Amino acid sequence: MSEPMRVGVIGCGNISTAYFKLSKMFRAIEMVACADLNPDTAAAQAEAFGLRAMSVDALLAADDVDIIVNLTIPAAHYAVSRQVLEAGKHVYSEKPFVLSVEEGQALLDLAAEKGLRVGSAPDTFLGGAHQQARHLIDSGALGTITGGSAAVMSRGMEMWHPNPDFFFKPGGGPVLDIGPYYVTNLVQLIGPVTRVACFASTPRKRREITSQPRAGEFVEVETHTSLRAVLEFANGATVSLNAAWGVHAHGLAPMELYGEAGSLFVPDPNFFGGDIGLTDGENKVEPATFDHPFGVPNEEHAQGMMANYRTAGLADMAAAIIEGREHRCSQALSLHVMEVLLAILEAGDSGQVVSLSTSCERPAALSAAEAQAMMA
Repeated sequence: MSEPMRVGVIGCGNISTAYFKLSKMFRAIEMVACADLNPDTAAAQAEAFGLRAMSVDALLAADDVDIIVNLTIPAAHYAVSRQVLEAGKHVYSEKPFVLSVEEGQALLDLAAEKGLRVGSAPDTFLGGAHQQARHLIDSGALGTITGGSAAVMSRGMEMWHPNPDFFFKPGGGPVLDIGPYYVTNLVQLIGPVTRVACFASTPRKRREITSQPRAGEFVEVETHTSLRAVLEFANGATVSLNAAWGVHAHGLAPMELYGEAGSLFVPDPNFFGGDIGLTDGENKVEPATFDHPFGVPNEEHAQGMMANYRTAGLADMAAAIIEGREHRCSQALSLHVMEVLLAILEAGDSGQVVSLSTSCERPAALSAAEAQAMMA
């Protein structure tokens, strides 16, 4: 095994803890440094995880950093990722990858010019449950996929996040914040999207924060928070996507796919694990045992023990650089998913069906053996 690729992080907010903590599970990456516009925030994370706290400029110039993870706010993703590439380093971004197709294409062109990689979250589609779903589809258990539905609805981010403002700015909202998990999984299961239609609304222009420490404050809403979209895929399948904040309860499944030979019930793609449901025709059947390392519960949550292997996509990109192969959370996948999400918003604004200009191959499936080989 080659030496691990050394990783720095720009942006030490809420989500950085998961990256610092969970990256230790993987052989191909080693966290070495972090930076934030607030030096105290970077210093606190550096002390907690045994890293070097640096300024952003110093991290960009560091000789012992190969990949930089961009965990800044969505509005800054493009500018920071471009800085990373211009500094001669590979970049892996938290979602959303960028906020326009033009920005995404510019990053891909720059990366190609410099011989660098661009990757992006989400990586939950590499989880055991979603790779089991992929295996069932690829093995022909459902026949051709003809349709499906997906739903991501909750009360909203102001209910739990300590600083939820950016979720309600351009670049936020349920489609750009949570939608990447769902659309990425749909693309890896079915293939690329060709057209999108959508109805969208913003039921509340101001939302009250109920989480600490800012309970009682209000945040202005500058993006749609209730959307009903239909995605048409290159294989002819059509899938509905319901995405909303402001829903107290619902009975819709996270994801269902309908094939000519049966139906597949996929757990929440916001998570790595969960239980798959399958029918043979109308009859429920028990899927064959599918032991996958990234489906093993390893973290305590309010719902009980759950599988969480965040940074698997980053680790796969590092291994792909070392091995000279395509990484699964790839530039092309990230750009296509971003265009789908932006097309949903555009269709919601215009009332028109929007055709996609990008496409991509499905990322390679991740077998249990390949996943195990990634582990430290």
